[in-house]
Amino acid sequence: MRFAVYQVSRKGGREKNEDRMGYCYTRESGLFALADGMGGHPEGEVASQLALQTLAARFQHDAKPRLADPQLFLREGILAAHRELLRYAQRRALPDTPRTTVVACVLQDGALWWAHCGDSRLYVVRDGALVARTRDHSYAELHEALTLSTTVTPFGRNVLFTCLGSPSEPMVDAAGPLRLHGGDRILLCSDGLWGNVADAEIAAQLGRGTISHSVPDLVEAALREGGTKCDNVTAIAVEWEGGDDADAVSTQALGEDLFASSIQTAALGDAAADDLDDAEIERSIQEINEAIRRSAEKRH
Repeated sequence: MRFAVYQVSRKGGREKNEDRMGYCYTRESGLFALADGMGGHPEGEVASQLALQTLAARFQHDAKPRLADPQLFLREGILAAHRELLRYAQRRALPDTPRTTVVACVLQDGALWWAHCGDSRLYVVRDGALVARTRDHSYAELHEALTLSTTVTPFGRNVLFTCLGSPSEPMVDAAGPLRLHGGDRILLCSDGLWGNVADAEIAAQLGRGTISHSVPDLVEAALREGGTKCDNVTAIAVEWEGGDDADAVSTQALGEDLFASSIQTAALGDAAADDLDDAEIERSIQEINEAIRRSAEKRH
């Protein structure tokens, strides 16, 4: 496989960043995921990190070097993350369970599969046009779908009817496979981005230039529009069989049993939540992007 990837996360006007994102891949399969820890519940940053760690651990176990059933993997992986959150809360006798949204996708065999729970979104853009988008598990979007109206809704857009860590089993919507064309772009983002930038602008901007330029521009636009009370803004974008040499990742050099990951795999039970601070997130992102550039330089 060959793809370009770029990721960025900004705290916005919040006290801390509860968003997490990352990716991992083998020679024949790639997993990309983003989670948005929910405010109003304890340890949102732990919830989002634990969701990604669970998905990454299962991917490492199952992709040898490809997944037998990507859609089933995504469904089961997201439900496994939910159960991990329930166990985490039980072990620590928390009065409430940490909760998070999640969106994840798998690239394999030139096709894309995706799944989500909550209102973190996935966009697929081809030649600047929107090809596919997830539908939020929010009462506002459900109301719009049932009434075919976007003008009147009794619900706030952030009121969700399902998420990971809730008392009941979460709803997981999955789709795919979608056959990819060279240059297709996939964006996973938190509501801090799509809540402040319209879908049409996201698609148009994502189709311009390289993702290493278009994604930061989208994030900055969301921060400007959101103002001083802007939510965390996080995005990870992938360009299939695209990108310039500095951005491109080729998996062909990986052995059949090798696995690469940008997702932290240390057990959260052995670390304080405060260790997952904004500076550490920024350092991790910079290190990942720098490693990608160094890898590309070595091949030339």
